[in-house]
Amino acid sequence: MTNELKKIPSPCFVLEEALLRQNLELIQRVQKEAGVSIILAFKGFAMWSAFPLVRQYLPGATASSLHEARLCYEEMKVKAHTYCVAYTPREFGKILNYSSHLTFNSISQYKKYHKRVQQYPEKISMGIRVNPQWSPVSTALYNPGDPQSRLGMTAEHFKKGLPEGVEGLHFHVLCESTSHDLETALQHFEAQFGAFFPKLKWVNFGGGHLMTKKGYDVDHLIQVLKTFRAKYPHLEVILEPGSAVAWETGFLLTTVLDVVQNNGVKTALLDVSFTAHMPDTLEMPYKPRVRGAELHPSPNDKHRYRLGGVSCLSGDYMEEYGFAAPVKAGQRLILEDMIHYTMVKTTTFNGVSHPAIAILRENGSLDVVRKFGYNDYKRRLS
Repeated sequence: MTNELKKIPSPCFVLEEALLRQNLELIQRVQKEAGVSIILAFKGFAMWSAFPLVRQYLPGATASSLHEARLCYEEMKVKAHTYCVAYTPREFGKILNYSSHLTFNSISQYKKYHKRVQQYPEKISMGIRVNPQWSPVSTALYNPGDPQSRLGMTAEHFKKGLPEGVEGLHFHVLCESTSHDLETALQHFEAQFGAFFPKLKWVNFGGGHLMTKKGYDVDHLIQVLKTFRAKYPHLEVILEPGSAVAWETGFLLTTVLDVVQNNGVKTALLDVSFTAHMPDTLEMPYKPRVRGAELHPSPNDKHRYRLGGVSCLSGDYMEEYGFAAPVKAGQRLILEDMIHYTMVKTTTFNGVSHPAIAILRENGSLDVVRKFGYNDYKRRLS
């Protein structure tokens, strides 16, 4: 990687094409053996320069806004499975143009819009998001299965039955979860909403299925899905993982700008920002791996450094890493697994320079597909 590193501008998100294909091949195996449809969730990975490869393996994508639905239509070349927490009246007509499926977050939203959907010249399948009130997710910020969650309808809202015209039910209660978590979620889903299954055409099990992570029990996932399909053969089963598609498919390259020390704590200041470029590391939170560094150094390790972001936010840093030698200004570092839930959530807080975006092709060549400058920052404001 040494020669390639020299060619990469800093900072830069780098997608490794060969690793993306490996993930897609595994996902394709699940689709074929389980007889389900797996679509890309743009909220986790929306790097459209990689969509020509993604389209070879996945039949579509899920969108959570008008812009994502349009991106799906233009770059995935298919209409989107669209779900919005609440549809905006001024955008709804445009969303219809880009959607093959529309999932409503509430029965009230369904009642407000379903006639417009039925009157649309092309067939659009409608569904409602439900909340089985169970989730394995311990981080409250990422737990949509809370009984008081604003996301989806609980079973009590369906005492009068399923609204006329609803063809699908969608739930999403997982986040980087296991196949055994899905199995438990399905038990809750079926117990609360199974009476409606004979009237449906499809069910959507949402995202959070981290099937490309090392150690994930792919065979068990396939069996869980096959068992469900055998019980309800008339239902199309849809999954929409976000992280799994781009899991461990690339990195964020950054350069050390300075090293400061106060009261015995050394901080390597980088040309990136955790809050602006990797907000999940602070929100989730989690500590990203750094190539060649220890995540949990010994207190006796003399080469311990915080990694500090370039913004003025006091908490824009990661706690100490252990290095084999002193870290110096000009040194390049690689933050691993920075492709999913990173580029989609970046900001230009403080006007910090946005990382470029590049693809390391399977043949070893580097393709810098996007660079950002002053106008990108300025045009976000007025």
